[in-house]
Amino acid sequence: MMITIEKAIMADAERLTEIMKRTFDEEARRWLKDQDMRDYNIQPPGYSSVEMTKYMIEELHYFKILYNKELVGGIIVTTTGRSFGRIDRIYIDPDYQGRRIGSRVIELIEQEFPAIRTWDLETSSKQVNNHRFYEKMGYETTFETEDEYCYIKRKGHSLTENQDISHAQYEHRQMAQSEFYQVNLEGSSFSNSNLMNTHISNCNLSHSTFQNLNFTHSLYADLNLSQSKMRFVTLAGVSFLDMNLGEKNEPLSFERCNLQGTKIHDCNLQNLAITDSDLTGMTINDIPVEKLLDAYHREVQKK
Repeated sequence: MMITIEKAIMADAERLTEIMKRTFDEEARRWLKDQDMRDYNIQPPGYSSVEMTKYMIEELHYFKILYNKELVGGIIVTTTGRSFGRIDRIYIDPDYQGRRIGSRVIELIEQEFPAIRTWDLETSSKQVNNHRFYEKMGYETTFETEDEYCYIKRKGHSLTENQDISHAQYEHRQMAQSEFYQVNLEGSSFSNSNLMNTHISNCNLSHSTFQNLNFTHSLYADLNLSQSKMRFVTLAGVSFLDMNLGEKNEPLSFERCNLQGTKIHDCNLQNLAITDSDLTGMTINDIPVEKLLDAYHREVQKK
């Protein structure tokens, strides 16, 4: 028996997605009594999407799991700074489970990132076999609800751990390369500061305000921006890929926007409404919209 991990490549995307979908669907069948119920810790968003897999291969640490050189699963990791790591997803083909593959893969990932001293992950509260597995691997629960369990595994401790420095003020401080993990910054303010190359992941930024900021060449991925508002934003060269309108299918609203030269491709535009807009040069499937409207108005006049 030989269990190894290798960095996934784009050519692996379809096969990895196929295995992940089969694995998580089987988990849902096993643990969800109500099959119409959705548990995002069992069937995470985009788990059946090849495009989501491609994104994770390109932007995250995505490793394929090989059992005697045969592809049988994957593990996806996010690292923040030098010391913090998160296991976003791990899955083993149902036909290969029960062979100690998962425990060996956890060991291999820790060897792959020896500088990481704090690992965390989440799992569904319903998957009790996962609870036993992670505890066996040295993880401890940090948060429990009726929906999910959060786990952490520490290797050593920080000198600044568990200190309360609320209401402190910092000015003209050099804090480059600092790392923050499980820190409560609610209500904090950052102004006139250099935050270039900052990496923010798995954080709650709801009800936050971002004003007068330079976000050029930034990446925004795997985000929930529901009910957000954007005003006076320059979007030159921005790409929107694999977007959706959430579970409630709430529509987007564009007002007083300059969208000249915009391209919309392979999108669901059902019930999309465009009013009081300049459609000069706009085409749908290479057909000029102006000609379509002219033809429509001629037909109306005939009636």
